[in-house]
Amino acid sequence: MNAVFVFDPPSLVDRFFTPELVSRLRRHVEIDPELVLTAYEGPELARAEILITGWGAPMLDTRALAAAPNLRYVVHTAGTVKWIASPEVYARGIQVSSQAAANAVPVAEYTLAMILLANKRVWELSRTYTESRRAPSVETIWDAGGNAGRTVGVIGASAVGRKLLDLLRPFELHALLYDPTLASAEGLNAELVELPELMSRSDVVTIHAPELPQTRHLVGADEIALMRPGATLINTARPSLVDQDALTKAVRGGRVHAVLDVAEPDEELFALPGVLLTPHVAGSVGTELHRLAANAVAEVANIAAGLPLSYAVDPATQHLKA
Repeated sequence: MNAVFVFDPPSLVDRFFTPELVSRLRRHVEIDPELVLTAYEGPELARAEILITGWGAPMLDTRALAAAPNLRYVVHTAGTVKWIASPEVYARGIQVSSQAAANAVPVAEYTLAMILLANKRVWELSRTYTESRRAPSVETIWDAGGNAGRTVGVIGASAVGRKLLDLLRPFELHALLYDPTLASAEGLNAELVELPELMSRSDVVTIHAPELPQTRHLVGADEIALMRPGATLINTARPSLVDQDALTKAVRGGRVHAVLDVAEPDEELFALPGVLLTPHVAGSVGTELHRLAANAVAEVANIAAGLPLSYAVDPATQHLKA
């Protein structure tokens, strides 16, 4: 079978695919690792049965599909395929694979780390210690909270949300889950509740819902007002899910804290001591990119062996995903 890379810029292929992964890939398909398309055109596209896509790949629309008459599979080396696979892709019977499950792993790991640190008030105590050059009193440290018996609210039973709930299992933490698409949380290590109850009961609230018109400001002023004093809000999903003005006001008043890996930070948000800002690092970076590529290679191996895709995208539910 013929395959071709589609990344923009082309240098991304080397970041994702180690020489060993390229070697494994070439055992299953004919592919030139030096040939990376940035647009859907040319004889290589016309011959391709598999597109291995990644960051920067353009939308596969009607015009692109007309230039790819032999295309049968799209194997995407990242999460969402909303910006790559048009409805025409599925209508033509082309199968699409997404590595959202692999990308969920580092996001869930990041979130777990932030939950554990937030419950210990690590940033607040570190800042006090650094600024005063004196250790806080023993009583202050003892009052820091801790993790045993605390409650974590998870918004969204997405791939990330589910992975996080799995990672929480070894800890003495009680998990609440809000997801309007679920009738039960059986097997998910969580108590299914409505959003207001989750906001009011949780010591840490973490957002893992998709960006949809109906999820804009899912956590708005009313929801933030329900948060417990000293609680922490974590957002690794999309900025639009949180009313940033309302959150900024609550953090400014010292009532809540925030960990934001996705935000539209202004000068005040950068300066607020109750906010930890990270520059969109929760998702796959560095060696974690190799995990995405390895999953993609495994999918290509499935195709070559005539096996079903392990991470096939369901077009019927794709519009509900991040």
